[in-house]
Amino acid sequence: MKKLIDFDGIFDKKLSEYMEENFGKYTEKQWESIIPKLYRSFGDTFIKSAGNTPKGYYAEMGDEELVETLAAHVREGVPVSDFLCNELQERHCPDGLLALMKSGEEELVTLAVNLAGDSVKAFDVYFDLLTGDLDGEVKDTVVERLKGDADSAKERAIDLYEKHVEREYMLEILSRCKERDDRVFDILLTAFRTSPDELPMHASYLASYGDDRALPVLLDFIDRDETNYLEYQELKYAIEALGGEYTRIRDFSNDPYYLEIMEQSRMAADLADKKN
Repeated sequence: MKKLIDFDGIFDKKLSEYMEENFGKYTEKQWESIIPKLYRSFGDTFIKSAGNTPKGYYAEMGDEELVETLAAHVREGVPVSDFLCNELQERHCPDGLLALMKSGEEELVTLAVNLAGDSVKAFDVYFDLLTGDLDGEVKDTVVERLKGDADSAKERAIDLYEKHVEREYMLEILSRCKERDDRVFDILLTAFRTSPDELPMHASYLASYGDDRALPVLLDFIDRDETNYLEYQELKYAIEALGGEYTRIRDFSNDPYYLEIMEQSRMAADLADKKN
């Protein structure tokens, strides 16, 4: 394996020198636009200690060496540059990334999941991670990847949902399916009807799925007197997202959620006035 090089550290040093040379020439906002361009240009700059450009340094590596280099950067505390990550992403989920996902090292697992993206090749491992004991943030990242191609994840998600495994995650994935499937619709609608504590979230899943057959049920729930302000807001959004409309005027002046939101709005307005 090639030596580990802190390309970001080298860039930061060069950037510091460049900013000193151009002190006062640009505003802070202009620097925010200039620095990313300088970084991209740096990727094609020959670095003597690497014997190559940052992009070329990683492009020369095979898949296995590239993954080993990523793992070594993390384990030895050497910053992982965008050039290394971009090269791995362009390899479309090499097998080594799947191995890193199984390592149990949360930082490496999260990196590997992000670099594999929504590659179907990684989906089996993703579901294994979802049903394992990793941190919730890692699982959230995995769900985002599965949602990127939910139709390919659908069968496994349905199976796990029916087995009562991580049901909320499975609902979130299924809500992003693009192909119409009565099984998915029935699962989402049943979850909405039978989980009163999760009403807003489950309404949002129906909105995401986009099947207007859910409208009669949503309209029934929003019209109930016991519907609180937060539920009302999410239900109204879901109804409108599905092409429906709810026009009955409701009085939430005594609703604790409504009162809290109004108080927060007043405080924010007062703070803005003081700043002005």
